[in-house]
Amino acid sequence: MARYELLNNVAHRDLRVATGFGPEFGDDVGMVPAFPSEFAELQREYPIFLRKDAATGEWQSVALLGFEQRENLFLQDGGWNATYLPGAVAKGPFLIGFQEQRIEGELRQEPVMHVDLEHPRVTMRSGEPVFLPQGGTTPYLDHIAGVLRGVHDGIAYGAAMFAALDAAGLIQPVQLDVQVDGRHRVAVNGLHGIDRERLAALDDATLSALHRAGYLEGVYLMLASLHNVRRLMAEKQRRLRLQDAATMPGKD
Repeated sequence: MARYELLNNVAHRDLRVATGFGPEFGDDVGMVPAFPSEFAELQREYPIFLRKDAATGEWQSVALLGFEQRENLFLQDGGWNATYLPGAVAKGPFLIGFQEQRIEGELRQEPVMHVDLEHPRVTMRSGEPVFLPQGGTTPYLDHIAGVLRGVHDGIAYGAAMFAALDAAGLIQPVQLDVQVDGRHRVAVNGLHGIDRERLAALDDATLSALHRAGYLEGVYLMLASLHNVRRLMAEKQRRLRLQDAATMPGKD
């Protein structure tokens, strides 16, 4: 169970964060949340889809990592085989919370950094230090702060963007049913994407409104990202071949 605390350089002066990758850190997942603020980076390596949150009914963009619930095809030998790490993964045990502060005589909800002390990456013995011996923040924590700003901005922007795309009728179910090889077929349920035909048929007023809001760039980045499904298929095929070779008669 998560145990969140407001991060500070006294109580957490010895805090360190493991930065490797693997199932022991919870990285064995088939998809992670994605945010419009990182679409330009994500679309180079990850397929980006939409899913509807079962609890809130709101749309959430996700980066697909594998074809099964616990399959992350980017995990390899304790590393993450991509040049860009999704913000939802890069932030590790940290998140943004809000604290009431009086600023210029007014009470405001200001964003502050929290840490989940029960997160599997949290350690006191090895890994990246969070604070310097004299109390200042380390370059690692400064990087995390930037990641969290992108996540925070992306959440608010994404909610408005996806609501507008839904209202324009652009969000449609995607049937991701993939024949990986002669013996293996995989299917991922619940995914949605942008309907290219409906996008092309939008009236001028709707298209102009989406453009002025800055949403069209995200739409085209999502569409461009879909070629990465082939990359995932190729990696899935490679691993299946290795698995088959390891189980062939005569192998130790």
